[in-house]
Amino acid sequence: LPATLALGEAARAIPTDELDPFDTPEGATFREIWYEEEPGVGYLHFDFYNGAMDAGQCYRLREAFIRARQRPVKAIVLMGSHDVWSNGIHLNVIEQADNPADESWANILAIDDLILEIIQSTDHYIISALQGNAGAGGVPLALAADKVLARNGIVLNPHTRTMGLYGSEYWTYLLPKRIGTDKARQFTEQCLPWGTAVAKEIGLIDDCFGETAGAFREQVKDTAREIVRLPYFDKLLMAKRFQRRKDEAFKPLARYREEELEQMRKNFYENDQDYDHKRFCFVHKINDPNKGQLVEDRDWYSSRRRIYRRRKWEAVDYGGE
Repeated sequence: LPATLALGEAARAIPTDELDPFDTPEGATFREIWYEEEPGVGYLHFDFYNGAMDAGQCYRLREAFIRARQRPVKAIVLMGSHDVWSNGIHLNVIEQADNPADESWANILAIDDLILEIIQSTDHYIISALQGNAGAGGVPLALAADKVLARNGIVLNPHTRTMGLYGSEYWTYLLPKRIGTDKARQFTEQCLPWGTAVAKEIGLIDDCFGETAGAFREQVKDTAREIVRLPYFDKLLMAKRFQRRKDEAFKPLARYREEELEQMRKNFYENDQDYDHKRFCFVHKINDPNKGQLVEDRDWYSSRRRIYRRRKWEAVDYGGE
């Protein structure tokens, strides 16, 4: 929980100095969102604690992304942070809210708006650079980009069923688009984490490399530079616009969102999948024996949890389109 939120009224006496993500501060300081630029490429960093993003953070990141698109660059790289890329909505902020259902709704709308902005950005080439783990809504946030790169060894958890949520974030559009409907259904229902080797093999990500965050960032920059210098770069954007129009004609993004939010409204306001109880157990680190047999009850954001290595996937059937 953000300290200023936990402190309540006492936090009002704390002086604040808002830093523009596009300014270069004097001296070392912490910033949740900041932007860097080199010829042709913009790098948008976001460092949210444990990767959790409340409604305000989602809207601030969206605003920064819109401003990045106004810069003289051809490509924008979504960098996240070196520890965690994104884990979707902020369950701790939701749990402490006077009305958790309303806070959940506001949060999911905010992250949906952020992802929509990325999907509809057809004048720039967007790259997601996952330096750290991504889970829940953070995975479709990454998939909204044109190219998804990940550091070797990170883990992706593209599911929300263990939290009693159907999920939104345009996942019903983005995940099947990457790996097909059958695989998307299989993996979201099994609720298992994915390693980078398997994620690359089935097409969830485009590439993985770099044993350290530093090495990964350097290779990401090299990749971005190569892309914007391609002699056929304009044709990449042309193909992107064509595909977006084709996808929209087949099924509008608004319909994906409407269908997802219809289920999420039931999760939030009718508690049809026991979201309130599961969220409480998660936030307060309480073991819950009633969770599904396929999932071990643990803190999904913890770096200490067991990672399913490649050998764990040998028994998984990757059949389907």
